[in-house]
Amino acid sequence: MAALVAAASFAPAAAQMRTAVVPTQTIYPGEEIMPGMVQEVEVTNPHLTGDYTTKTRQVVGMVAKRTLLPGRTVPVSALREAFAVTRGKAVRLMFTVGSMTISAQGAPLENAAVGDLIRVRNIDSGVTVSGTVMADGSVQVVAK
Repeated sequence: MAALVAAASFAPAAAQMRTAVVPTQTIYPGEEIMPGMVQEVEVTNPHLTGDYTTKTRQVVGMVAKRTLLPGRTVPVSALREAFAVTRGKAVRLMFTVGSMTISAQGAPLENAAVGDLIRVRNIDSGVTVSGTVMADGSVQVVAK
């Protein structure tokens, strides 16, 4: 009976166990986070608050927006998606109207992640257009 009471009193404590992701090394701004650079640790400070990451899958593949120090929690606000297109590096522009698709080469005027709306200069005509960055790295031009 005493073992049952002890197990019952331990269950709520185990259910409240929290984890946090901490770097194992210094991660600098603009650096992509790889699996060996972070680890999950048990949160032992009951007063730790804030919007910090709790699972490595939230962090791996992301890019640091600021310096992340070893052993410190990684705030969600300190991370961003990796850029799908880089300023000045050629991309494919796609413009679709009905069943007609026009394709051209473009040079992004800014870095951007998938889903971002950016400005791109058409390499052939010099005209600047706006478009949405697609998962394949192309830019879908929006009609004016």
